[in-house]
Amino acid sequence: MSDPTPPPQEQRGQPGREGEMRPEPDPGAERPGAGRLRGRTAIISGGDSGIGRAVALDFAAEGAAVTILYLDEHDDAATTRTMIEERGGSCRAVAGDIGDRAHCESAVAGHVDRFGRLDVLVNNAGEQHTAKALEEIDLDQLERTFRTNVFGMFLLTRAALQHLGEGAAIINTASVTAFRGHPILMDYAATKGAIIAFTRSLAANVVDRGIRVNAVAPGPVWTPLIPASFSADQVDDFGGSTPMGRPGQPGEISPAYVFLACEDSSYMTGQTLHPNGGEPVGG
Repeated sequence: MSDPTPPPQEQRGQPGREGEMRPEPDPGAERPGAGRLRGRTAIISGGDSGIGRAVALDFAAEGAAVTILYLDEHDDAATTRTMIEERGGSCRAVAGDIGDRAHCESAVAGHVDRFGRLDVLVNNAGEQHTAKALEEIDLDQLERTFRTNVFGMFLLTRAALQHLGEGAAIINTASVTAFRGHPILMDYAATKGAIIAFTRSLAANVVDRGIRVNAVAPGPVWTPLIPASFSADQVDDFGGSTPMGRPGQPGEISPAYVFLACEDSSYMTGQTLHPNGGEPVGG
C-alpha cells in the first residue's frame, strides 16, 4: 500500500470481508514456489482471506493440495479457490464453524477422502472483540472468543491427528499479544497465550510420532479482522506504532508458515516465529 497505514474504514460484524477492504491486503500471490511441499496436502482454517489466503496460495505454489476452511465468507473463499486453481493448484473450500466438533471431523474426513492423505494442519481461524474495560466482556463474548480461537483449534487438531504421520506438521497462529498483552483485546490476548501453551505442550506430546508442532505470532497485519474489529479512527493508525511504522501484509507473514510446513524446519518443534515489524519479544 502506498501509505504506511491504511485509510479509515470499518465493517459491521465478524468475520470481515477481504473484498470490502481498501486497499485489499497483499497475499504475495505471484511469489514462485520451489516444490518444497510437492505431493503433500494441507488443511488451513480461516483460509479464505488474510493470512490464511496467503498461506493457501504459498502452499499451493509449493506443490501442496489444500482445503481451506471458513465460516461464511463465501465470496472471499471462492476468490481464494479460483486464485489457486488458475495457477494449476488443487483447492477445496468448506464452510462451517470450527467450534463445532462434528464440522471439524467432517472437514478432515472430506479432505482425506478427496486427497488421500493429510500432511499439514494450519490452525489459523480466529476472532477478536474490543473492550475498554474487563467489565464490558460478558460471558457470551468470552466463550465465543475461546470457542473459535482455542476450542476450534483443539477440535480440528484432534480430528486431524489420526491422519498425520511421521514428517507431518501442525502450525498454529498465535499473536504478539500473547507476549505483551493488549489493553482492549484482553480475551483475545488470553486465547493467544493459551495457543502458545498448547503449541508447546502438543509438540512435546507428539514428538515421538515424528510430528512437529510450531506457531507463528504475527504483529499487526492488514486482514479483514482489523476493519471488522476496530473503529475507523483506530484503523487509520493501525500498525503505525511498530518499529517499521506500518502493518504487515499477509504475503509477508505466509513464508513463515511455508518454512514450518516443509523440511527446512526439520529440527524445530514447540517454537514460535515472530514476524511483527521489528518488536522485540522475550528479550
